[in-house]
Amino acid sequence: MIAVKSKGLLSILTFSEKRKDILFLLENSPRTLSEIRDYFNVSSPEISPRIKEMEAANLIIRLDKHYQITPIGRAIAKHYRPFLDMLDTIERNESFWSEHLVDDIPQFLLERLADLDKCEVVADPLENIYESHKVFRENLSKSSTLKGVSTIFIPTYPDFFVGLAKSKTPAELVLTEKVFSKVVSEHRDKLQVFLDSPYSKLYVIDDVRLAFVVTDYFFSLSLFYANGSYDPRNDLVGYESSALKWGNDLFEHYKGMSRQVTSI
Repeated sequence: MIAVKSKGLLSILTFSEKRKDILFLLENSPRTLSEIRDYFNVSSPEISPRIKEMEAANLIIRLDKHYQITPIGRAIAKHYRPFLDMLDTIERNESFWSEHLVDDIPQFLLERLADLDKCEVVADPLENIYESHKVFRENLSKSSTLKGVSTIFIPTYPDFFVGLAKSKTPAELVLTEKVFSKVVSEHRDKLQVFLDSPYSKLYVIDDVRLAFVVTDYFFSLSLFYANGSYDPRNDLVGYESSALKWGNDLFEHYKGMSRQVTSI
């Protein structure tokens, strides 16, 4: 076996897209050189040097004309794929993650950002910043449950949540102290309708610099800019089960930090 320094292994996998792809291909099953060549639609002179480099690094081995992944290669692939998924998730919506504060996303969920790999940023026109996004409203109409954290007051929300209560839609909402105080002072009767429903639960938290909704159908996340102002236009929206699980875990995190309100 040839000893290879860790920086050598890192360069083998990161400096060549083809070597990475070969590793993941052989992770599934052994392949002959011909099968590998045909899979990538390349010639032997193009692929053979990559294979030799991976053999030398003890990532793959040739047995009975078939190349297969080594135990070391399999161990590396297991941890390397999530790393790439994480990078892909961030790069897919790079400006969303780089221009906003993520400090209030708990570390254990930041480490699971790959769960949001299929999410896309949905932006509303500037003139609609005080209305719910069209996509947001359409997604809510397809949902039968709702959980969310709200850090800003939107005038249409009191009527919306009264509608949820009257339609017997299971809903749990976390409001910041400031938003809660505003709703109590300006929409007390509507808030009471929400609280009186056996399908509704309300919680209050001191403060948080993000807002989101997660239902049985979709997840939508809004963040604050680095200067501390809320971004009302750009939502990260996803529909995959992994995104819904991520959103539910985020809600449970903030629910656990909140106090429940049962009456006013």
